[in-house]
Amino acid sequence: MARETKIREFFGRVFLTIVFIAVELREFFIIWTNWQTLLAATWRFSVAVTDWRTILRRIKDQPIVDAVFVTNMRDRTDRGRYLGLWRPKDGHFNGPRYWINEVAGRTRALDVTAEDFTTSEGRKKAKKYFINATQWAKDNGAKVILLAASTKRLFGENGTQLKKLFPNLIFTIGDNGTFLLLKEETLRALKKANLKPGYCRIGILGPYGFLGEMMVQTLTEKGYDIIGAGPNISALERIGTKYKIDTCRTFSEMGKVDTVVACTHSEKIRLNAENIELIRKSDRKLLVVDVAEPSNLRYQEYQKCGNVVVRQDAGNAFSPNLKYVLGPISYKMFRLTRGVTFGCFAEALSIASEIKQKEGVEV
Repeated sequence: MARETKIREFFGRVFLTIVFIAVELREFFIIWTNWQTLLAATWRFSVAVTDWRTILRRIKDQPIVDAVFVTNMRDRTDRGRYLGLWRPKDGHFNGPRYWINEVAGRTRALDVTAEDFTTSEGRKKAKKYFINATQWAKDNGAKVILLAASTKRLFGENGTQLKKLFPNLIFTIGDNGTFLLLKEETLRALKKANLKPGYCRIGILGPYGFLGEMMVQTLTEKGYDIIGAGPNISALERIGTKYKIDTCRTFSEMGKVDTVVACTHSEKIRLNAENIELIRKSDRKLLVVDVAEPSNLRYQEYQKCGNVVVRQDAGNAFSPNLKYVLGPISYKMFRLTRGVTFGCFAEALSIASEIKQKEGVEV
């Protein structure tokens, strides 16, 4: 009887092993016969083999990255574009690679989208993946880590947990660089549209975040009539009292404005064709300066109202010396153009460049 039991157990284990292998093979073929998965893998492979500067650094046993931009993906489009059906084991993977002079920047994308941050489970997963990505960056020589997109507030205002885990790394959210670009682009757009202080009204979406509050301060000091809009009641009250501006929670409460500066992509205060008609003056197009990432005014919505809206992307930096590995393929996948990157990325690259100069490395 004991012998028969052992035989049955043996064949039971064999059967379970065969089932497990069959399931794994099925999953493998489903993933790697998907056209998006294959295209994404081909792009990552092509970037790796054409990144000759990184290859030289490896040969010389030098750090392969100087600044790493840890970011979530925008949406399902990004997930399909960069991963297909494949899922990275540690929750992070290589995105676009940058070089500016001798400074190496690398996007390390997390396997989460902006929408995932709206749930506690999604934020918990993002934290785990972020720490994994930061460890990867440290192991590969990075000195500067950017908390990009929705990861900016992931570890609180001071990022105490990250600083304890990685005391020798510099962390930035890049908002100083983004704000300087946003301010200049907004003032230029207002001047070009002939919208002068005292003669126009500006709505600022998300006026209580860093970028939103800085824009409230900048524009009120210039003499513009400002109304702040967003779902956070207590934060609105603080901003309204501090800067003596009107505030509202919805577009229906906003009234007519000449310009909107969008500093948030919150679904609760998001522009679309319908609410643009609520706030647009009938005799002119609405100027929308959009610094949010993902964009507050989605492309699909803009297509519906482009005849009554002038849209200005803001907060992006340009340098003729900024190179993407694999050029147009990479920057178009990132929904950007030649020589252009996000303002927060530019700030991280600038910090890394300054560190290299202080270390006596020519850049």
